[in-house]
Amino acid sequence: MIIEQRKRIWGWWMFDWANQPYNTLLLTFIFAPYFTSFVAPDPVTGQAMWGWMLAISGLLTACFAPILGAIADVSGRKRLWILLWSLLYVSGAWMLWYAVPDADQATILFVLVAFAVGMLGLEYGSVFTNAILPTLGKRHEWGRISGTGWALGYIGGLCSLVVMLALLAEGDDGVTLFGIAPILGLDPEMREGTRAVGPFSALWYVVFVIPFFLWVKEPPTPQQAPGAIRRGLRELVVTLRALPGRKSLFAYLGSSMLYRDGLNGIYSFGAIYAAGVLEWSITQIGVFGIVAAAVGALGCWIGGKIDSALGPKPVIVGAIVLLIVVCSIIVSTDRTMVFFVPVAADSTLPDVVFYICGALIGVGGGSLQSSSRTMMVRQSDPERMTEGFGLYALSGKVLSFIAPALIALATTVTGSQRLGVTPLILLFAAGLVLLLWVKPQGEPEFECATPSAP
Repeated sequence: MIIEQRKRIWGWWMFDWANQPYNTLLLTFIFAPYFTSFVAPDPVTGQAMWGWMLAISGLLTACFAPILGAIADVSGRKRLWILLWSLLYVSGAWMLWYAVPDADQATILFVLVAFAVGMLGLEYGSVFTNAILPTLGKRHEWGRISGTGWALGYIGGLCSLVVMLALLAEGDDGVTLFGIAPILGLDPEMREGTRAVGPFSALWYVVFVIPFFLWVKEPPTPQQAPGAIRRGLRELVVTLRALPGRKSLFAYLGSSMLYRDGLNGIYSFGAIYAAGVLEWSITQIGVFGIVAAAVGALGCWIGGKIDSALGPKPVIVGAIVLLIVVCSIIVSTDRTMVFFVPVAADSTLPDVVFYICGALIGVGGGSLQSSSRTMMVRQSDPERMTEGFGLYALSGKVLSFIAPALIALATTVTGSQRLGVTPLILLFAAGLVLLLWVKPQGEPEFECATPSAP
């Protein structure tokens, strides 16, 4: 029994490892900048197209994640749902190969739709796999299990990024970070090495998700009568109506909505900031990503240990405070100054400080997301766990436009890319305030309930 449970935990961890390239390679460091710079008609138009695509996919996630979660809780068979989301992930990622440079409008639309399909597979798959967390161990073990899983995800993203930069993704000079042409005879002029990031991410997922489907068996569920969809929707309506009365959960969803939006703002604009304010190259940005992922993995693991010992709330509070400090440092640093203190024009100190900020973002962001997952388990009804994570996805997406909009507004008003990130400090601070109403152990009626493992 112990061996089987350990295999379930390792299988669940491998899902984090398998799906991370979509975030690291496609959303952040490789495909997104490639699309805006080489596929779209021009970078400004490309950024607008990319933003609208993310907004639409986020809206679809927000609308349907709670509904699908409620249906899954009533009907059971989460693994079949996860298989469906895996198919969306893999097909969407694979189709990005067709993102040729200077593409026509039809191809651009096809690529954007493909990316959105893969994103939906990623988001919905995370909702369903996160709901399995409480069946993997006892209550005091959730933090350690979640933190280790997130750390392995960071390591998976790091390894995939190194492979892409070293062997496949070509620079403007046609060679990779190792100074070689893209492997497998891929044509640098057609950017085939960079375009291979889509099929590479799909194959990475297919290979490394196998342990999840082999080892993560679901707890036995009673035979469900027909009408699961209708019953799931009805119970979701009941949950939503009761939400204001569940003060701890209500406050937590509001808090996480704000601080996760702030974190997404850092992830979305960090590379843009480095390129625009510090004049970094793509290679420097890639190294920045490697540093953030490597240190972030260690931070997740340590955060998970603290979570198991003290609970998720201290980790969440500490991570938010750390990210507020990081944002303050970023606001006070550019090519001409560090902490508002002038430096020489050729000084490397701003670069060093920003690399350190990248490491701190990795530590704070990773541990924040890991312990947020644990906190959501504590706040949710054990019998409605997938529905709970559907609401968590809803809260994370429904107002996900706030950070980009505030950054755009602040940048426009101040005329400064550096000062444009100041609204992130306010989002983190507001999320921190709402945590005052969050009970660390969750709602009283759920404190002693833990779903059982098979």
